[in-house]
Amino acid sequence: MIDLTQDDGLWTVTLNNSEKANALTSAMLGELVRIAEAATQARALILTGAGRVFSAGADLDEARAGLATSDLWERLSGAIAALPCLTVAALNGTLAGGANGMVLACDLRIAVPSAKFFYPVMKLGFLPQSSDPKRMAALIGPSRTKMILMAGQKISAEEACAFGLVDRVVEPEQLMPTAHALVADSLAADPTIAAGIAGLCP
Repeated sequence: MIDLTQDDGLWTVTLNNSEKANALTSAMLGELVRIAEAATQARALILTGAGRVFSAGADLDEARAGLATSDLWERLSGAIAALPCLTVAALNGTLAGGANGMVLACDLRIAVPSAKFFYPVMKLGFLPQSSDPKRMAALIGPSRTKMILMAGQKISAEEACAFGLVDRVVEPEQLMPTAHALVADSLAADPTIAAGIAGLCP
């Protein structure tokens, strides 16, 4: 349910459980963690989804059975944030719940116009993973973070772009070409230079 392609330094990771809106199971999270922790030699990484939804977040049955408090979420977002290469989340549709963590950990986020963004963790009776509010607030500020996490607001792609939650909104047919264009310079660069620049950026 997680597809990985590697092409001349570019790692493309695709959530592929589209029949269930790419809801994340513990097995899928474990595979994502394995990939992210192994991607230290990648020169760029693109994270995307199959179908019309990027991810509905945690599989609800597994969330209630303990997945919601698993350390896999933090291991995944931490591994992505620590990568020395450029990471791009290419959001093919709505982003919900715990799936926000891996996306917030990416360097860049692009989305299709139909995407919605929400994180109904409080409504479901769970705390978000500890790094998620911090990363979200760094992008959009504390008030807008509370609008999503505490007021339970569903944010459109246009509003998310205005907030700074995503960096660019593109038509579906341009999503992956845009992601490839964004990583092109990093793929062509000396990896040590690219990593050095990444280390200089806050």
